[in-house]
Amino acid sequence: AEIDETAKETFLASFKQVAEAFDDLFKWLFDGGSTRLEMTDLENPLDGGVEVIIQQPGRRFQNLMALSGGEKAMTGLALLFAMIRVKPTPFCFLDEIDAALDAANSRRFAELLRDFAKSSQFVIITHNPGTMEVADRLHGVTMEQPGISKLISVKLSEAQREAERWAEAEATVAADSEADK
Repeated sequence: AEIDETAKETFLASFKQVAEAFDDLFKWLFDGGSTRLEMTDLENPLDGGVEVIIQQPGRRFQNLMALSGGEKAMTGLALLFAMIRVKPTPFCFLDEIDAALDAANSRRFAELLRDFAKSSQFVIITHNPGTMEVADRLHGVTMEQPGISKLISVKLSEAQREAERWAEAEATVAADSEADK
């Protein structure tokens, strides 16, 4: 009974913190709106579920199940990152979490990811160019020859410096060529 009471108190305190962080992140991701996390069994919070209620800017409150795929994805991201904000993790693996996002929402997700990457390391499996642009490193598989896979890894800061060196070298060659004319 003592363990159950401690677990209940801890859960309720964390639930309140997550609900507040969720509302903040949702408002940021959706440029306004409001959220509510409601327990389905107030008498037994450890055994019940949680209902996610949201209100997008200019709309009425609705259940998560009534949203489009992209809206559900953004709401899910707000809830996931609210939990990470309340209980930070040293690293997090995310698999195709951005697949349902359009270009505008991908940019918002990338900004959110960049902010959270200051305190946690993220490994993200994605095909989304917007998400890849905020990465420090890219790891992938390519097939230079049919049937032969090759693993590649690129540290983007080094690739950027290398590209700048090539551009400077090409500019120098072009200027020397022009001078020789």
